[in-house]
Amino acid sequence: MERTEVERILDSAEQALASGAPVDLGRLGFWRAVETVKDHRDWIEAYGDRVAAIDREAFRRHTWIDVPLIGGLAGLATGAFVGLALVGGAFVTPPPVNGLMILVGTGLLLATTHDLAHWAVGRAVGIRFTEVFIARPSRPQPGIKIDYATYLRTPPRARAWMHASGALVTKAVPFALIPIAVAARAPRWIAIILTLLGVAQVVTDVLFSTKTSDWKRFRREMRHTRTG
Repeated sequence: MERTEVERILDSAEQALASGAPVDLGRLGFWRAVETVKDHRDWIEAYGDRVAAIDREAFRRHTWIDVPLIGGLAGLATGAFVGLALVGGAFVTPPPVNGLMILVGTGLLLATTHDLAHWAVGRAVGIRFTEVFIARPSRPQPGIKIDYATYLRTPPRARAWMHASGALVTKAVPFALIPIAVAARAPRWIAIILTLLGVAQVVTDVLFSTKTSDWKRFRREMRHTRTG
């Protein structure tokens, strides 16, 4: 894609958003233009802020719930703390209640640590974030919004591992809790459930996540390491 075409697409996206009408950035070619920009360091400096502004405006229009970053991170951290507290409390609670505590704690950790991992790794490599959000009621898993200007200015390999971090953490959680469940003398079926959950997540990633979600983004950014 030529630079003039990138500029035309960005102009079209800005005009469409300014009109107030529904906007599909994909149909406008916006994301194809962004992929082209990633391969040119001077284009990133020239267009990074415009790309970020377009992306964020479109995001705000299509997101069900979004909260400021600090509040969102506080909520995620609180959820993770409660999850850890439930798991820790299983050591002083008799079965089978302690097993249920571990399962609820696992659910909270899975729901919260994914985005916390993205945030921690992202900040370590220079990526900023703007909000925590829930995209739609049918998919209540929280997400964390990337600031695209800092994202583009970050080396592609670092961007890739930021995407992978959330997936890696959530896959590790059930397996990490299996020895804890055994040590807490939870019912044996708790360890079985955790094992099945961990295996199911890995299988789901292998079958679907390379085509969507974090691993798709990981592969996309790794392709840019050849030119970035």
